[in-house]
Amino acid sequence: MKLNYLFPHRYKHIGMALLIPLLIAGIYVIHLDIEPDFLDLRVPAIFVDEIFGDKFTFGMTENNILNELIGLALIICFLMAAFSKEKQEDELIEKIRLDSLVWATYVNYAVLVFSILFVYGISFLWVMIANMFTILLFFMIRFNWQVRALNKSLSYEE
Repeated sequence: MKLNYLFPHRYKHIGMALLIPLLIAGIYVIHLDIEPDFLDLRVPAIFVDEIFGDKFTFGMTENNILNELIGLALIICFLMAAFSKEKQEDELIEKIRLDSLVWATYVNYAVLVFSILFVYGISFLWVMIANMFTILLFFMIRFNWQVRALNKSLSYEE
């Protein structure tokens, strides 16, 4: 039984086209600490523990949602780019996809273990934030590398 859990091929191009500008925008926003006033909203929160403020569970809090919007857009673009069908989707591509996902998980957790052992303080928080995206990034790099290697080897055979 073949499961259809992949997006159509065209989503890959859409995801990739939006991914690079969003990554640049995300780094820019974080680096310059940009928070436009019109994005200051009252939002629902499950748990709030502000450094010099309130601490509560389940309620509303004031928050600038720019980081959240960029984060959600990045996740959607990464998913679209990473989990879209190839032009020719066959059993070998499926195997490469699975192997790449397993490899990306190992590498991602190796980075996490390294960070737990050697990164401390607020820097660890930044590593954890980046770690949300690196598993998909590692997967995309490995998968596309393997597919290109396969295509190159097939073109040499012809």
